[in-house]
Amino acid sequence: MAIDEGAILKSELRWAMVVGGIVLVILSAILFAALSMHINPPSNREFADPKTLHTSDEFTEANLGTRVEPDGKVVARIIATQFNFVPDCIVVPAGRDVTLRFTTPDVIHGILVAGTNVNTMIVPGYVAQVHTRFTRTGDLMMPCHEYCGLGHSQMIATVRVVPPGAFRPAADGRIACGERRPA
Repeated sequence: MAIDEGAILKSELRWAMVVGGIVLVILSAILFAALSMHINPPSNREFADPKTLHTSDEFTEANLGTRVEPDGKVVARIIATQFNFVPDCIVVPAGRDVTLRFTTPDVIHGILVAGTNVNTMIVPGYVAQVHTRFTRTGDLMMPCHEYCGLGHSQMIATVRVVPPGAFRPAADGRIACGERRPA
């Protein structure tokens, strides 16, 4: 049975159009998610010198944890080291935009916050930044999901999401786990 060249060309063009349509649908879904749902790959490009991390302005020990900035933004700064997070618990308000900023002085780490869309890599020399809004209250686990050494399985932090009325930072804007403020 002989197939003529014209039939083969028509079949190839049909399949090329099907593949082109599938690619167009996927690109449209990515564009829709990026624009309407603000789901984007991490693109923050800031550098942090791992050698001077603890002495630089932003990631000194006094600046770690959750703080309400003078402009009202809630920012949590966390250092990932082998094999823990500093601090190992942060407090954030529910229903409010929160910026999570991470860096590491040693090896590549990865974090995700269970039950949310927070998921990013933490690469030495860079600051990883995630903007999110937590909708449910409670303690959420934040494990390292990138194998970073023998103690990797013990590298877990807690994100404590509290109702807006219970989120009461101190006069300097700081709030930490375990702190109780008078009502």
